[in-house]
Amino acid sequence: MIGFTGAALVRADHERDDPAAFARCKGDPAARLLVLTGLEPPVADDGALALVAMDPARDDALLLGYLEGVPLFVVGDGDGSAPAMRSPALMAALAVMPPADVALYGVARSLVDWHSRHGFCARCGHASVVARGGWVRSCPGCGALHFPRTDPVVIMAVEHGDRVLLGRQPSWPAGRYSALAGFVEVGESVEEAVAREVLEEAGVAVDAVRYVASQPWPFPSQLMIACIATAPDDRLTIDTSELEHAFWATRDEVRAALAGDTSRFIAPPAHAIARSLLAAWVAS
Repeated sequence: MIGFTGAALVRADHERDDPAAFARCKGDPAARLLVLTGLEPPVADDGALALVAMDPARDDALLLGYLEGVPLFVVGDGDGSAPAMRSPALMAALAVMPPADVALYGVARSLVDWHSRHGFCARCGHASVVARGGWVRSCPGCGALHFPRTDPVVIMAVEHGDRVLLGRQPSWPAGRYSALAGFVEVGESVEEAVAREVLEEAGVAVDAVRYVASQPWPFPSQLMIACIATAPDDRLTIDTSELEHAFWATRDEVRAALAGDTSRFIAPPAHAIARSLLAAWVAS
């Protein structure tokens, strides 16, 4: 399973627009609440998300939906002052958290973080208010509605023969390499974004772009679109403002890294779609 996918969450769309239904969800004695502290998840001893009883008096809770038939809410205190990146503690928690809980946390974190960053209307600058159970911000000044933002990002396994292009950024742990990635720009298709990003970062022209899978990535709010592309030429011209280093890894080297061998490079973590993408490439 790809990380941050597979949440057993029924999104209660109809309850969002129905004040009476929303109140019933809050007042349900079985309703549960996920409390994020600085966007970090509360984790039980077994690694699962720790949920608490919902307090119907809370007016800051956002409705995530139903989990096994029970209303589930979230509150958090993201301050929106900096990009919502991953902390070492969070990385450790994600490593032991059940996959369904990782996915649920991703939804909750993204929603809370979006509210912390979008307190004012982008049209008129007026302070906006929470609407539709937490899935909209409404502007009392001009009536504009604002919805949670998702930024599309392409991530690509670029192959040349029996090798794949890997790169790293200086902020990553020593030895870690991954597939190249970049944001899709305005007026650009996924295929065009793959070709542009690889050319910009590594100086490599690609063709035959094909889709593999996608992943919601809550750091802070991206949709990762994984692709495989073919490079007719393997000459690299690395943009050092984007990449610290890049190299062509053989299929056997990638297979070994995915199995835990760190002698050549450290593979992406299990919850990253880059790992699933490299595994798909190895198997192709």
